[in-house]
Amino acid sequence: MNRYKFLWYFFLLFVLVSFASRVSLLLYSFDDVDVGLLEFVKLFGLGLFYDVVTYFYYIIPFVVYLFLVPSRLFNSKIHKTIALVIFFAVLYGVVFNAFSEWFFWNEFGKRFNFIAVDYLVYTHEVIRNIQESYPMPLLISVIFVLTLIPFYFMAKKSDMFKAFFQDQSTYKERLKVTLILLAIPVLFFNILHKQTLTTLVSDNRYNQELSKNGFYSLFSAFRNNELNYYEFYKTQDDKKVLKHYRELVSTPNSHFESKDLNNSFRKIVTNGKEIRPNVMLVMIESLSASYMDLYGNDENLTPHIDALAKKSLFFSNFFATGTRTVRGMEAITMSVPPTAGRSIVKRPDNHNMFGMGWVFKDKGYSNKFIYAGHGYFDNMNEYFSHNGFDIVDRISFEENEVSFANVWGVCDEDLFNKAIKEADASHAQKKPFFSFVMTTSNHRPYTYPDGKIDIPSHTGRNGGVKYTDYAINNFLEKASKKPWFDNTIFVFVADHNGGSAGKNELPLYRYKIPFMVYAPKLIKAQEVKKLSSQIDLAPTLFSLMNWSYKSKFYGKDILSNDFTPRALIGNYQKLGLYQNNRLNILLPNATVKSFEVEELQLKSNKYKEVNATQKEIDDIIGYYQSASYFYMHHLDRR
Repeated sequence: MNRYKFLWYFFLLFVLVSFASRVSLLLYSFDDVDVGLLEFVKLFGLGLFYDVVTYFYYIIPFVVYLFLVPSRLFNSKIHKTIALVIFFAVLYGVVFNAFSEWFFWNEFGKRFNFIAVDYLVYTHEVIRNIQESYPMPLLISVIFVLTLIPFYFMAKKSDMFKAFFQDQSTYKERLKVTLILLAIPVLFFNILHKQTLTTLVSDNRYNQELSKNGFYSLFSAFRNNELNYYEFYKTQDDKKVLKHYRELVSTPNSHFESKDLNNSFRKIVTNGKEIRPNVMLVMIESLSASYMDLYGNDENLTPHIDALAKKSLFFSNFFATGTRTVRGMEAITMSVPPTAGRSIVKRPDNHNMFGMGWVFKDKGYSNKFIYAGHGYFDNMNEYFSHNGFDIVDRISFEENEVSFANVWGVCDEDLFNKAIKEADASHAQKKPFFSFVMTTSNHRPYTYPDGKIDIPSHTGRNGGVKYTDYAINNFLEKASKKPWFDNTIFVFVADHNGGSAGKNELPLYRYKIPFMVYAPKLIKAQEVKKLSSQIDLAPTLFSLMNWSYKSKFYGKDILSNDFTPRALIGNYQKLGLYQNNRLNILLPNATVKSFEVEELQLKSNKYKEVNATQKEIDDIIGYYQSASYFYMHHLDRR
């Protein structure tokens, strides 16, 4: 049947574009890829397999269309015009996807994943961000020309379309071919639940990502954005896990309220008088440790933050739990491990979670989440407004309060000015305040007001970092003139690292971030080198204020003599525990991988795979299975 021959020609084009995309990404990341004949055979072999699988998914609507259209209409002139338009649009989509993958890879070092899925939900921000970041008219024109060349050859210079519109098949004749073509993707759907085959290619994360297909990765991310711990990860008996959880989080100054393992409340008891200063927690977008001079960077991007660290209680061996803003928010406000799938901030069932917002509320504080952008993005307003905070986001800014803005929100200076104004209002009411301030300027398209720093706006990440550094210094200078300054603790911490790509599974160097507590009248400046994590921020902060309170936090006071150095890190599927120079990782195929960290530098790390000890297995399962258990059974609520 002539009408189905089109699918063969389109298959060749689809595979060719996918191959070209894979080669271009390979060349771009060549220094990070494991090279060799066998490595390339596995990479491109599995890549071709995923391209074929993706193709059969991609053509499902066309197969149904080719079956349904009767021959009389199929061979008409009007249908020929429609078919040519559809073919061009489909081909344009394939080429457009290849270009999109290039820019996504440039940002994240990965094929499309959960991040792409999340971004598709917020079309306004994403489209505006793309428009502000890239020369879209030029790119669209280039894609148009690259699409037009094969289209012109196939539509005008070959006999394919001439034969295509000379089909006289009946429904009965087409039924068998249609069923076969639809059965193939159904088979793949039931066999390939996740892209676990990529682990057969190499232990190198770049090789694994290159063997994937972007369309398939996006489809897989839609399908697997929620991961049930008990279905995908190594488990132990719940009773055993909950008992071990109590061992992991217990401290000498705490005790559990009940012997019931389902009750995770414990009382933190301190001696001496509590203090109740104001607290301004500034979460800085994408501020990796690798941007700071104190960690070895020589580009002079953060002179003010470096100076601030020396005047602060500075935690220099501190790690983010994830690679997205909502992961940092989750870890800091709730002090929980980064459970599999999407962040709790983005889940619909996230009201009345136990967290620092309620602890501050119980102490009489006025809590505000102050965000430069629209807080509906990533479900932030929904989360914060139902967990003890009032919302101050982009719509709260008056026109005269905005000097510069891009798609993500107002510039950092405007944000900090707003935070100071909100602090003034709370101070006037003679009520202590806790402000959770989230910046956005260090984010693509990296635009900010002109004339502030020596790097022009819209020229890259370095400018975004340096402008944020400038804005923070400007913020503290203004705040220092306020009557509430001397009685305020300023907390500065990054939400996550400045990039998520890495050669290894869970590259440790990518997760290292700064954490500073600045209060010259209240807290002594010193450097703390203990290995610690975002989940430890809240317990450490409350300890600095000598607070007794009820807790469900997984984190502990870093300054305590009994603190056990460790960091919990993860991405959407891999869950890690770093301690004693070993990184253990729970994988979504019910296995545990263990690595000795042989080297951890500013922009690299080196692992050696080893066998996990039983204690390491018990510990990592104790953290992650218990967190999943509490969430599933609504036991992590206040």
